[in-house]
Amino acid sequence: PREERSCACDRCLSEDESSFTEGFSKFAEPFYSANHNLSEDNFNWWKHLQSKNPTFSAFKEGVKGMFQMFPKNAELEASSPDRCRSCAVVANSHNLKGSHYGPLIDFQDFVIRMNRGRTKGFEADVGTRTTHHVMYPESAVNLENNTHLVYFPYKIRDFVWITKALNTSISYNKRRLKANTDLMMVLNPVFMKYVHEVWLNKEGYYPSTGFIALILALHICDEVHVFGYGADSDGSWSHYWEKLRNTGFKTGGHPGDVEYAMIKKLARNETIKFYRGG
Repeated sequence: PREERSCACDRCLSEDESSFTEGFSKFAEPFYSANHNLSEDNFNWWKHLQSKNPTFSAFKEGVKGMFQMFPKNAELEASSPDRCRSCAVVANSHNLKGSHYGPLIDFQDFVIRMNRGRTKGFEADVGTRTTHHVMYPESAVNLENNTHLVYFPYKIRDFVWITKALNTSISYNKRRLKANTDLMMVLNPVFMKYVHEVWLNKEGYYPSTGFIALILALHICDEVHVFGYGADSDGSWSHYWEKLRNTGFKTGGHPGDVEYAMIKKLARNETIKFYRGG
């Protein structure tokens, strides 16, 4: 008998060994939960992302407080032979301007946006739907009630911030966040280390939010369509909603060129479908 396929796409990431060859093994648990125990080794890698030097016990305290408030991650939709979980991963490059990718983005099952990515006024190029929105405190935006909050914690106070920003029962003098806490998903800090070591060969100080989001999509989708990555045709790294383009903009502590080379490689291998825009 013919072996049952894991999904209904033409090609399923979950059964496509070539996607995760060359040492790109899959990461077992990309999302963090209350029953995870982060090893001290992994903690020591993660703590180098922050300027302060936190203790392991302070980390455990922050995580414990967050999971007391939000005990579990939203359920992931499992792969199934009768459906194709197609994902649009939409970053914020200026190359989306004038692309008219909106309908193609909206056509996918899941639409993953990130940071301050917006749709209003840019619907023709970036679409209207958002099923998952990746953010950390400095890039946080309010979400619709049916959008998953995919939270990337880069430092200990990020666990404390999200607990306060979403807790309406306490007084909080800083900016609150509007999001459906039942649809919250917290990235496993070790996943960042995995992306840095396995996918970027330890290049740069840490991976960008956009690159982590793309590799995360390879773990939770059957088919991945990628938009809004890289510079535009003039070499600008600015965002599609910005009027002034900054051609001198650098990519900070993460290795933009290495990440972009890996994205192009994934596209060549047909692991992802990559739309380069203008």
